[in-house]
Amino acid sequence: MNSDFPAPHLVKTNGIELACYESGQGHPIVLLHGFPELAYSWRHQLPALAQAGYRAIAPDNRGFGASSKPEGVTAYTIQELIKDVTGLLDSMSLEKAMFVGHDWGALLLWQMALLAPERMAGLIQLNIPFIPRTTIDPIELMRQRLGDEFYIVNFQDSDEADRAFAADPQRFFQAMMRRLPIRRALFRFLPKKHHSFSMLRSMRSSRVRGTDLLSDDELKVFIDAYQAGGFTGPINWYRNWSHNWRSTAGVEQQVRIPTLFVGAVDDVLIQPYQIEKMKDHVSDLEINMIRKCGHWTQQEQPAKLNKIMLQWLARHYPA
Repeated sequence: MNSDFPAPHLVKTNGIELACYESGQGHPIVLLHGFPELAYSWRHQLPALAQAGYRAIAPDNRGFGASSKPEGVTAYTIQELIKDVTGLLDSMSLEKAMFVGHDWGALLLWQMALLAPERMAGLIQLNIPFIPRTTIDPIELMRQRLGDEFYIVNFQDSDEADRAFAADPQRFFQAMMRRLPIRRALFRFLPKKHHSFSMLRSMRSSRVRGTDLLSDDELKVFIDAYQAGGFTGPINWYRNWSHNWRSTAGVEQQVRIPTLFVGAVDDVLIQPYQIEKMKDHVSDLEINMIRKCGHWTQQEQPAKLNKIMLQWLARHYPA
């Protein structure tokens, strides 16, 4: 871990321990990372938030990094993940906090905004818009539209990805975590097979698009963490997609807390219509789009993101 990133402390919550990294004092802001990431992904945001007068708290999520890695797919349901977050607040004697989410962290926080909004002072979501509950199992929908090679579908069918990623985490991160591997303007002209987003094929390909996102020292942090902890815990988040859909039937699909959405123009995983449709389900919403940015927003464009977040926080959650 880089010397300027805070050392972790363990917080007991929901029967597990989360490794938490903190900077600053003041109103709390909890930042939740996605896959295949770590709390370290917020290394550019923690000092900026602390300097602005906030207490920034970034945990390694359940199954990731230095946090507990319970066995079994059912240990990673959306209900358990939300209990981790509310339990974290309880352990820190916090009634509520502002939350920032990226990728799976954003997906988790959208559900928490539906199921436990009283613990949230507001919400900043990166890249992943609110997507209302579908009428059929989303895994079957993905299988129909994107095929069996689509990484989320592939994760359901076998542990091939767990084993392949763990066998060479350096190759995995060098292939996956890149700056602008493809611009949206060019993506639609690629052969259809490239639209399936196969992580296995991308990892094994001899052609790697984009430029390095991580320095050698930063890359080593991710490699070391996943060599020690493996990929099965993080991938188990995906293996509960159908359970999460079934178990939240009947939940009103309306977010009523102040929300900032920061999208990336060249994140081709997300379609513009999905961002536009979000307006029907998030009543207090501001949208900002960052150009020349792909999926790893907080690491690709940290200065632009920090400026957008701090300006919104000054109006909705002043230090």
